[in-house]
Amino acid sequence: MHKLVFATNNHHKLTEVQAILTDGIKLLSLDDIGCHDDIAETGFTFNENASIKSHYIYNKYHLNCFGDDSGLEIEALNNEPGIYSARYAGTHGNHEANIDKVLKSLEGAENRNARFRTVISLLWNGSEHFFEGIVNGTIRHERCGTAGFGYDPIFQPEGYEITFAEMSLDEKNSISHRGLAVAKMAAFLNTPSA
Repeated sequence: MHKLVFATNNHHKLTEVQAILTDGIKLLSLDDIGCHDDIAETGFTFNENASIKSHYIYNKYHLNCFGDDSGLEIEALNNEPGIYSARYAGTHGNHEANIDKVLKSLEGAENRNARFRTVISLLWNGSEHFFEGIVNGTIRHERCGTAGFGYDPIFQPEGYEITFAEMSLDEKNSISHRGLAVAKMAAFLNTPSA
């Protein structure tokens, strides 16, 4: 059984990722390894922020680990909120305020095209590997659904009539940006050469 640290304490993310990883990988959170440090995301891209997190954990604890950075990119808002998705309205993790700001910014906008993007930086035996997942969709005019987290109640993925917040975890994982990136990472970890 390989141990793999996910550089997060976000239980929603942990649950999503653990559901995708194979049985041979034991996923650990930052709490599980006793890390209570605030890892500053000072990068200007998803890749940079993901890499900052994974390198911080690997350099301090010498454990195989990965960090991710995800965000919502909205065409009509010049791809905002992007890397600032978690703190778009000012306070980190205030999902309701973030959604309110997006909906207000899009008032009257005909173009509601958006995409969720995740980048994972995996440090495995000292080597860094990147995996990306993208799901295209549109922004609803109002919240729909109570599952998921973040912008899920207003994001309707392409080809669906419901939002991420109206899907089961399995359904969301099968098409979500994080699910796609984690599936790529899991396929890499399952190769004999990994």
